[in-house]
Amino acid sequence: MWPRVLRWSPRGKWLECVKQNAGSYNVRPGYCTSTASKHVLDTGSRNDLGRNQPMTIERDKLIEMLRVMQSIRAFECKARELYEENRKQDWNELRATGTMFCAVHSSEGQEAVAVGACAALNPDDYIISTHRGHGHCIAKGADMKAMMAELMGKEGGISKGRGGSMHMFDPEVGLLGSNGIVGGGTPLALGVAFASQYRGTDEVTLCFFGDGAACEGTFHESLNLAALWTLPVVFVCENNEYAVTISAEDSVAGPDIGDRASAYGIPGEVVDGNDVLAVHEAVAKAVSWAREEAGPSLIECKTWRWHAHCTGLPDRRDPDEIYHWTQERDPLPRFEQYLLGQQIITDAKLAQMRKETNEAVEEAVAFGEASNWPDPTTVAEYLWA
Repeated sequence: MWPRVLRWSPRGKWLECVKQNAGSYNVRPGYCTSTASKHVLDTGSRNDLGRNQPMTIERDKLIEMLRVMQSIRAFECKARELYEENRKQDWNELRATGTMFCAVHSSEGQEAVAVGACAALNPDDYIISTHRGHGHCIAKGADMKAMMAELMGKEGGISKGRGGSMHMFDPEVGLLGSNGIVGGGTPLALGVAFASQYRGTDEVTLCFFGDGAACEGTFHESLNLAALWTLPVVFVCENNEYAVTISAEDSVAGPDIGDRASAYGIPGEVVDGNDVLAVHEAVAKAVSWAREEAGPSLIECKTWRWHAHCTGLPDRRDPDEIYHWTQERDPLPRFEQYLLGQQIITDAKLAQMRKETNEAVEEAVAFGEASNWPDPTTVAEYLWA
């Protein structure tokens, strides 16, 4: 008989953890932190997506999730394309034509994490994003026109042209900023979650971060305090297997970052980050847990970034590995094929959706190019110090 572990929640709830075997705990009340409950990464047919999916998701929501995934892919492809075109031109020529473009950290290949996670949130919930955050912003409802203008440094940008790719901010949709500092977002999420707890609202904060941030001191400090104060925050580790150039295998101790939740007595789960429904299911459970005042959770989504860390940098990863993830593990056609197989969408509707998302991105480019540059006399505005 394995020993029983009792943990007192600051909210006045006993969490009874009965160890079933050497690698599994069942937690009551709520959902469990369990090695045995992990999603096994599927490397086979895309058509088995959702085979073990117990959640019921409305048809319209599934279609909208696909539309957002396509929008993120189209936006990121265009952003990378514009940067490559502009870097070959003279700086003065770029400024004259209005198409100067900042470097970007593309999230191509990681769309399922952003969409699956944000689809589990309410409009008044909050997210904290990362340097690779365009997908998070779009999935939370940010305007792609304002985002593209921001990449061009224009006044019509989502941060008035002052932030660029890594500092997008729109409180109207619950986007409380992306962050260029690795691990910089996790302590900020604590403040947002504490504010909701203090006001007595049911808002939940979702904090995205990467595998590199999971090795920063702020990660451990944030999980510790979130657990102590039972804060309504969901930590989503977007493990894309690489920092700038070093692989997670060579920089992260232990096979699963999600297992670190057990050190703080909070729920944790590891899912296939290229399976949008698996991500959605895990995050929805975590959000429900937080909204019921049960505290924080840690979700690790295993995915892969398609390109170099940042535009302008070489990509020296193994070509076979690149092929595997871009051609065999692409989350977008995987979800498309699932919806087609379930007769939730037709080929004609799918083609129309692709056309509309591409047109929306082109409209965003046109908006950005037509937007004005910030007035130099306003350079001191929006500063806190």
